[in-house]
Amino acid sequence: MRDGQFLRARLLGTAVLSSVIGGLIAAPAFARAAAEPATASAPSAKKAAHAAPKSRHVPGPAAQPVVPRAAAEALDVLGSRHASHSAETSVTRAMLESQVAGTNILKAVGQLPGVSFSSSDPLGLDTWGTSVYVRGFFQDSIGMTLDGVPLNDQTYISVNGINIADAWISDDIQGVEVSQGAGGVDLPGNSSLGGTMRFHTTDPKDRTAAKVSQVFGSYGTLRTYVRADSGVLNRSGTKFYIAYQRSDERKYDAATPGFMQTVNAKLVQPVGSDSRITASFNWNNAAVWGYADKSLSILQNAGWRTESWAPNYRGGYNASEYTYVNSGLVNYTGPGTYNVGGTNLIFPAGTSPTIPASWALTDQGAETAFYDAGQASQDFLGHINADLALTDRLRWNTVFYGAAYDGHATYGAPTTPSPGTGAPLSEEVWQPSYQRFGFTSAFTWRIGHHTISAGGWYENNSQRADLFWYNEPVYGQGAPLQTVGPYTTYGPAFMQGYGFKWTTNSFQFHLMDAWRPVEGLTVTYGFRSVLQTTAGGAYYGNVNAGYGTGVGADSGLPNGSMTSAAAFLPAVNLDYHFGRGHEVYFDFAENMRPFMVAPSGGEVSPWAVSSQDTFKSLQHSLPNERDFSYVVGYRYTSRKIQASVDGYHSDAYNRLISASVGSLNNPVTSVVNSKHATMWGADASLTVQPFEGLARGLTWTNSISYNHFAYADHVNICPLDGDCDIKGKQMVAYPPLMYKTSLGYEYKGASAHFDVNYYGKRYFSYLNDTSIAPYWLANLGAKYRFGNLSVLKNVTLAFEVYNLFNQKYIAMMGENGFPIGGQSGDGGDYQSLERGAVREYFGTISAEY
Repeated sequence: MRDGQFLRARLLGTAVLSSVIGGLIAAPAFARAAAEPATASAPSAKKAAHAAPKSRHVPGPAAQPVVPRAAAEALDVLGSRHASHSAETSVTRAMLESQVAGTNILKAVGQLPGVSFSSSDPLGLDTWGTSVYVRGFFQDSIGMTLDGVPLNDQTYISVNGINIADAWISDDIQGVEVSQGAGGVDLPGNSSLGGTMRFHTTDPKDRTAAKVSQVFGSYGTLRTYVRADSGVLNRSGTKFYIAYQRSDERKYDAATPGFMQTVNAKLVQPVGSDSRITASFNWNNAAVWGYADKSLSILQNAGWRTESWAPNYRGGYNASEYTYVNSGLVNYTGPGTYNVGGTNLIFPAGTSPTIPASWALTDQGAETAFYDAGQASQDFLGHINADLALTDRLRWNTVFYGAAYDGHATYGAPTTPSPGTGAPLSEEVWQPSYQRFGFTSAFTWRIGHHTISAGGWYENNSQRADLFWYNEPVYGQGAPLQTVGPYTTYGPAFMQGYGFKWTTNSFQFHLMDAWRPVEGLTVTYGFRSVLQTTAGGAYYGNVNAGYGTGVGADSGLPNGSMTSAAAFLPAVNLDYHFGRGHEVYFDFAENMRPFMVAPSGGEVSPWAVSSQDTFKSLQHSLPNERDFSYVVGYRYTSRKIQASVDGYHSDAYNRLISASVGSLNNPVTSVVNSKHATMWGADASLTVQPFEGLARGLTWTNSISYNHFAYADHVNICPLDGDCDIKGKQMVAYPPLMYKTSLGYEYKGASAHFDVNYYGKRYFSYLNDTSIAPYWLANLGAKYRFGNLSVLKNVTLAFEVYNLFNQKYIAMMGENGFPIGGQSGDGGDYQSLERGAVREYFGTISAEY
């Protein structure tokens, strides 16, 4: 039955494509039998590497996005809103400027219908606490590019991609094309299952210029941005800019900050009148003290402001002592040295095995919060793009790029002692890294009523993930280690948990045609072929640390190769404009997600299981996830009204999910094939600008989204004992109902906006027996443009209030995995929630020269 469903979905999509192109393209479908659940039992702990969805863009001159006339008119009218066509929405620079300077650009995208963005901090800098969903597709399954460079997986410390917040300064992003449909065949990358985002950087200015922006915020937040443009340097039109930004974002409930600095530069060299070569470079350095993970039990018993101990080392030391005394490993008689399993632990004077009284009421006890947690990272990204007009009908666009990442994610492990010092706690450090190199190349040929595009993508990615423990000092005998480094002060590691190395090669080919048979109708159809091979895995595993069944090369952790291949992934889009401002569209695509890499105890990955035997069984039985997505919609655009409504449906086959039971220091994590899931939903939006005269600048936008995602097969996801059948259960973390409203007014140099978003109930456990309550989140902002003052130009002052009504709400969910619930024994609860920020105020002043 399952294979029959898969086959019918595939045949339906192929039939649609075949009817469009006259039967010239056809391909049968074949679905492998879904594998049985694979279970991994290994310590994951707090900052484990997490693995944790279309546009029909045809490159034009200078690789600028094509915006239909109706959409362009809407853009002129709305200003701070967005232009839309077909299943795609263009978020403009004006819309990006309506948020606090330096904010994660995904927050602006999150204002679109069907998109859910959340962050533990108001600017979205802490990638551990940020997430984005597009109609039920998580950020590891959304295709994203920056000027044509694939960004791939957006999850925390991923070794497969770079988060857009780290890839480019938000002030220097011109806009983003967001498709909430099925994913474009011409978009390079290995993470596209449903939805795409194409980010475009700003070009250098033609005149010499400079800009400075300064943000002041609550809790000592500061953010500085400077940019210098060279202007046109010679007769050939050479120009460039270089920009720098530095953000110091303080936590609202602790004295530990978040820090980020970025340098990016872009050079443009015109070639003739219709071609150009561009080059760009970005360096990003982030050092963030993360917010403490919470559970439902912690929120109820210890409170919403429960936070990590740092910089209070004594408090963290006391809590670590408490774990040994409370578990019966130490018979405490006072300050002194205690032998625990052959390790001498020092409980010095000035400390005592205690925790706050409220912590004793939680399910986590002394592990309600750790001494510290956070991450430090460096990202490099560069590319050269040649967009050349070979003839007046034929263009060739090629991008060569390179990217590198080096990260450290740490937390104070309260139950792993430091044998080199005698401290009862230590610092656990994940060290992920990668080096990616690749290129894309495509030809676009315009002939008659057709625009034909053919091209390919290749990428080589050398990935690594290691886990180490470092000695913390005895309390009173030296400064504790800093979670954000510098790591040169850590000294040698006293233990390694695991070591993984992989090499991934990705290939993609696409062929598509945009056909305009009659005025107003565009039919875009085509396919892509995908091949990805990954070789490698564990080179070290330490059974004493809970990884594998041995040590070194004989650890028993997974090592081997897996290949993902799909020769024919079809896509069709029909877009018809009729009458004055009316548009209907249809979108279909089949997509496949290659196998991703992650270390033992990490995200959903074949290499995350606990043994080589389990991995070998997956090599022969585990199919790739394939999704079939359909969208149909209607849109009306005029000066006073912009309205749209669309419905969508997706069939997801072989989606892997990760579930956890136990504690963060001793979890049992499962990697399970959910076999089949169905999703359907609808979005509707209305923007009105009804007035003339002084009230012409008043705009009111409303949108509502509904999504129903349910698992369709009987699958038992309990990693140990029990019957935990997920059939009929809904997806975790994504709100089935969202409502967003925004009221804005603009008159001459003044503007103001009031935004309110409603997020419905989100399920926390896979069996849907626990959930997170709905909430409203309101933001208020005002801006005044003074214009030119003396030698300064475009002097602007802005003021923003985040979380205006100081709403308590949960932002990120599932950062450590989701609980199972039911008979799993976890009670549907797990320490895997991040609170959203309290009310904060931000003021910005900027000027150009």
